[in-house]
Amino acid sequence: MTESRQRPVRTARTPEVWGRVPSRNVNFTGRSALLERLHEGLSRKVTAVVPHALHGMGGVGKTLLAVEYAHRYKSEYDVVWWIPADQPILVKSSLAGLAPHLGLQAATRGGAEDAADAVLDALRRGEPYDRWLLIFDNADQPEEIKSLVPQGPGQVIITSRNHRWQGIVSTVAVDVFSREESIAFLSTRASLSERDADRLAEELGDLPLALEQAGALHRETGISVDDYLEALKEQTSTLLGENKPSEYPMSMTAAWALSVTQLRSKLPEAVDVLRCCAFFGPEPIPRDVFRLAGHEVTDPELGEILGDTIRLTRAIRELGRFALATIDSQARTIQVHRLVQALLRDELEEDERARYRHEVHLLLAGAAPKSPDDRASWSRYDELIAHILPSDLADCSEPAVRSTVRDIVYYLYRSGNYESARSFADRFVTRWSEVSGPDHPDVLIVRRHLGGIIRELGEYQAAYELDSATLAKMTDVLGAEDRETLVLSSGFAADLRAVGDWSAARQLDERLRDQHARVFGEEAVPTLRVMNNLAIDYCLSSEYVKARNLYEFVHRKQSQSRTPVGEADVLNAWSGLARAVRLDGDALEAVALGEDALAFGVNELDAEHLWTLRTARDLSIARRRAGDLDASLELAMDVHTRLQRIMGDHHPDTVAAASNLSNALRSAGDLDDAHDIAVQALTRYQALYGEDHPYVHGCATNLAILQRLRGDAEAARNTDEAALAGLDNLLGRDHHYSLACAVNLASDLAALGRVEEARELGRDTLERLRRLFKSSYPLLLACMTNHALDVAASGFTTEAEELMEEARRGYAGSMTVDHPDARLALVERVRMNCDFDPPPI
Repeated sequence: MTESRQRPVRTARTPEVWGRVPSRNVNFTGRSALLERLHEGLSRKVTAVVPHALHGMGGVGKTLLAVEYAHRYKSEYDVVWWIPADQPILVKSSLAGLAPHLGLQAATRGGAEDAADAVLDALRRGEPYDRWLLIFDNADQPEEIKSLVPQGPGQVIITSRNHRWQGIVSTVAVDVFSREESIAFLSTRASLSERDADRLAEELGDLPLALEQAGALHRETGISVDDYLEALKEQTSTLLGENKPSEYPMSMTAAWALSVTQLRSKLPEAVDVLRCCAFFGPEPIPRDVFRLAGHEVTDPELGEILGDTIRLTRAIRELGRFALATIDSQARTIQVHRLVQALLRDELEEDERARYRHEVHLLLAGAAPKSPDDRASWSRYDELIAHILPSDLADCSEPAVRSTVRDIVYYLYRSGNYESARSFADRFVTRWSEVSGPDHPDVLIVRRHLGGIIRELGEYQAAYELDSATLAKMTDVLGAEDRETLVLSSGFAADLRAVGDWSAARQLDERLRDQHARVFGEEAVPTLRVMNNLAIDYCLSSEYVKARNLYEFVHRKQSQSRTPVGEADVLNAWSGLARAVRLDGDALEAVALGEDALAFGVNELDAEHLWTLRTARDLSIARRRAGDLDASLELAMDVHTRLQRIMGDHHPDTVAAASNLSNALRSAGDLDDAHDIAVQALTRYQALYGEDHPYVHGCATNLAILQRLRGDAEAARNTDEAALAGLDNLLGRDHHYSLACAVNLASDLAALGRVEEARELGRDTLERLRRLFKSSYPLLLACMTNHALDVAASGFTTEAEELMEEARRGYAGSMTVDHPDARLALVERVRMNCDFDPPPI
């Protein structure tokens, strides 16, 4: 699991990584003083480019300034990366795109949030590059972005219309052009004389975006400055007469209107395409959206334009020539400035706005992939997702559009972008409930996704409550055996396991296995998933042979399936099989299986995918059980460190990894560190599950072992007695967890000199274990050797030796007499400790 990366050799002129930076504007003019101020200011690490306090509008050239800076000073950096930041919930996805270039896992393999966190950590450390520049464009919500701005040896530029950045980072105010810059720009862009350029700049208020459009119009149509100014005056009077409120300067609005009027006279269909672009987001629009989905629109004329490659190409070319859109031929994208988009929308009547917005909804739905489980389609989803919220896709009730929305939520979930998935799902549930009612099937399906997202985030009680309510409504609306109801029911079984109602979870999964077989097919992927979950139930019931057999069946059928099976599903069953084999008493076989499963996870999902880390934790446990304590500890430390960084300290998987690390440290003799981590793990499990959950009581037994080994046998006895009472109440005495706790309690009693009580408890526990497990089962052997010590201490030497001989035969039949446990128990006559490792649920 440990990765090493060699620091790349720096180049003298070109960055090693140049990502998503817009093309340089060949007409860029002036701004020398601003660029120099920006360059000097970046020595303070983070600089925000904000508009002058007197101007709250866009169009002054903040983004162009950042683009020019990136190109002009690129030789000073190893990494230059552009991040669209107008939708804060998508910033992590943009950061995650940098991961492969830093030698980290790709977002399509380990999840966008995990990849973004890894990127921020690598940038902070300056590994493998310490000369980096990140540009956050249009970051207008400081409170939502500042936590994603990396610290470290590199530099950051933020462009924004929001002046609140001034209290957070160093700022460089960007005003309109100076008159000299305006004249120089128009002289270059439109070959105007100094006098004509000055007149035009005066009327347009030196606003760069307005000057760009005026220059383009002059170049394309040959209109004289006198005619342009006269038309501008007439257009301004018309706009004032309409009395439409606008946050933008009248000069900009009039200049834009003139450009659109001229474009309409030259190529009317280009205006239709431009109006469509106004209802996408301000980020680049993939050209393929029009090519793949042009036939989806309802307007016949628009459909003809989009369906005719030559006409569409001509229209897009004209948009670029009139400076109404930026055309990137290499990336095959179209981008319309947000100010132009707003003006286009304002120009239309409400019914026209609704019509164009609906056409965009159909285009997005038609261009979206239909398989969010397929990692090959994730890049297309990623291109479209920046347009979901700006286009108001949630407002559309078209079935195909809503299906796309549900797929997008599921894609975010499957790709590991849990927070974004949750935000989108919450938004869609709220909006669709308002439009269609809270019991509409589309609402219920997104609620199903939301429950799974919340569960994966470790909020088990919230997931249980949401899924319980959704399942009741879905059963009533769709029926008990509708496919969506069955899939949700399987998720609810996981909720039951999480809240500790394992018996109910097993009963539900057993019923679902039959229902899934009947509805989906006996070997269909959803049916195999339910069987995998049922194997988890068997493990939680201490029925390890049944679990092992079922995991083996699922893994074999997945390998033989003609229907594609997701890599996470394969790894889930594979690691589950290794776990069941270990719990069935064969640690060496579990190590072999676990190593194969881990290799699969690293290669197919990546080293930091959540299921890969779960597999690695199980392998660490198996190595400890097999006696390879050093390898177990090394892997336990690695997994815990990764999960802390990726999921945070309080996520259930991180706490489970901490519990394993504590056990590994104790086995290696580090009692103090093991104790501190065990206390912390128990406290966090109590916060996650409440005081009365099997995992809480199980972790308490780990703490009790350490209390006794550190000399406080009385505290250990109290802890174990409370844990055993809780386990007896929840699971009964004849359960693996309860019996392991009883073995440890007997050791506490022996340490306190209460040998008779220890011997009686040991006898009862041994009898129960003999009825439940084979003679070579590790827990049975540990109980047997411990009990032999208590029998000997009571004066029954012959019986004690007989027990030791029986244990010797058991060790020889399972882990060999050379195993560290066998040596400790049989040769050194040391009491064995039975620790607890919580499995995934």
